[in-house]
Amino acid sequence: MTGTTRVIVGLSGSLSSLAALYHAVGEAARNQAVLVPVAAWTVANERDDLRPVSELEHAARRRLDVAFEQAYGGYPSGLVVHPLVVNAEPGPALVGAVTGPEDLLVLGAATRRRLDRLRHGSVARHCRHRAGCRVVEVSPSALLTRLELPARTGAPLPLLAR
Repeated sequence: MTGTTRVIVGLSGSLSSLAALYHAVGEAARNQAVLVPVAAWTVANERDDLRPVSELEHAARRRLDVAFEQAYGGYPSGLVVHPLVVNAEPGPALVGAVTGPEDLLVLGAATRRRLDRLRHGSVARHCRHRAGCRVVEVSPSALLTRLELPARTGAPLPLLAR
């Protein structure tokens, strides 16, 4: 992937997006590219309508910080990282972060149920059709899938079989 100037990665807070983050950091390091982690946010429901916009934006920024904390204990040294928090749906936010065909867009593979994808659309499909750069989907492993719900809800992680 010679010539890549930026590696853009979508971070939703899911373990699938953490897998994408690992992949994106590796690509950015190998290619001496700028890493652009993106957290999108919108007013999604009536509860969010009652929250100040600054609080929603702060929660999205915190999602980026938490992802790097979980994956690396903080932002990795030796990489140029330009975090991006965008008030938009995830697909348009990620496509909007692309600056040219030399960029790479890294996404966690969807783990939502089919009905949810039909109702909300597929971020990956949106990005593949509109990004104008290479798009890579990183599939979560069986372990990531098993840990998804506890990680999202804050419940204790299940004990791993030895």
